[in-house]
Amino acid sequence: AIRHKVRGDRARWIKMALSNATHAARLRQKASATLARQYESLADALGLDEVPSRLECFDISHTGGEQTSASCVVFGSDGPLKSDYRRFNITGLAAGDDYGAIAQALRRRYARLRKGEAPMPDLVFIDGGRGQLTAAAKVFAEFQLEGETLIAVAKGRGRRVGMERLYLLDSKEPIRLKPDSPALRLIQQIRDEAHRFALVSHRARRRSKQINSPLEDIKGLGPKRRRALLREFGGLQAVSSAGVEELARVKGISAQLAESIYDHLHSD
Repeated sequence: AIRHKVRGDRARWIKMALSNATHAARLRQKASATLARQYESLADALGLDEVPSRLECFDISHTGGEQTSASCVVFGSDGPLKSDYRRFNITGLAAGDDYGAIAQALRRRYARLRKGEAPMPDLVFIDGGRGQLTAAAKVFAEFQLEGETLIAVAKGRGRRVGMERLYLLDSKEPIRLKPDSPALRLIQQIRDEAHRFALVSHRARRRSKQINSPLEDIKGLGPKRRRALLREFGGLQAVSSAGVEELARVKGISAQLAESIYDHLHSD
């Protein structure tokens, strides 16, 4: 009787597992069909001869114009390709120069793709308006890439979802898709994913900056010595609590440098 119960329980578990697997497969099939319709709708909306299979989208993130970074997300025919996502820390530009940031990110991205890091995209979306599109087009011209593949996605009035405007190089007026357009939903999805990835990357960079910045400002304390200090004491707070003699015991930290570190961390 016990054996029969075990077999009965096992049969029920197997039946449940098969049912769950079938349900999951149907959901995947439905999602794949929806995505395929979105790609086809995008091709129709933009007047493309072929349905695109690889999309990239760039977004710029910064705090008050500082610590600027750019994100690049990639979608394939099956959705997001997260292993192909990239982040670029933007340097050497004036605060708030979004056009320059877009140009720098694109140069770095497509210089790498030219070397075979990943396939070239069929379409490139830029979060922004006509100005961002113009900046991106100049980079595409430098790399002799087709400008028709560039699209700037501008938010609607009041940043309302469904009111986005699409700017293309060969069109004077922006394209406005219907709010229920499958193409617009795909564009919103990749735009929102680029924004999400930019924010996540930017927060991580900001946290890193907050942790390391007091040590980075000390003359003579390079990356190796900073790492040695943090490894020895376990964190910035412990480094700040250490005395000059304790700091000087760390390999590579001289007595004079230890005094500089101590003075800098206790200058307030």
